[in-house]
Amino acid sequence: MPIDTEAQFTDVYRAHYEDVLRFVRRRAHPMNVDDIVGETFLAAWRRRRELPDDPRPWLFGTARKVMLNDSRGMRRHTALAVRVQQAAETGGHTSTADPATLVDGRMDLAAAWQALTPADQEVLALQVWEQLSAKDAAKVLGCTRAAYAMRLTRAKRRLAASLGTAGATTPALATTF
Repeated sequence: MPIDTEAQFTDVYRAHYEDVLRFVRRRAHPMNVDDIVGETFLAAWRRRRELPDDPRPWLFGTARKVMLNDSRGMRRHTALAVRVQQAAETGGHTSTADPATLVDGRMDLAAAWQALTPADQEVLALQVWEQLSAKDAAKVLGCTRAAYAMRLTRAKRRLAASLGTAGATTPALATTF
């Protein structure tokens, strides 16, 4: 369905702005977030007649490309590491768990996350934080659904292996991914 009017584009913008903003905030330096989101929606405006019926994966893919081309930003995996630590704080733990065990688990997960390549981090983040289907995540990465599924499986294995070598005592952290 091509978007022909300003009102139609405004509806798309309102429906997806927050998702794109969260997507970019997790990956880019805070000083660059507004520029990246603005460039993403500028690209969407310019290609409004070509937007798919569900523009969310297209917007994520465009934002990702803008970030990859953004020389002013810090490496996005640094921002993702912070998100991993926050996810670990709520990842299946009960309030009765030993605080020292929780801290150790978070440190192990953060170290394992840092050991992953940016490509593995991106594949996992699309599933965990963006909650995209394999089909939509593949669109974001510009690959086939099968290729995305294979990359996800391999990234999960590498994360699990890294957690194993880090001596992780919290299996719930590994199942978060």
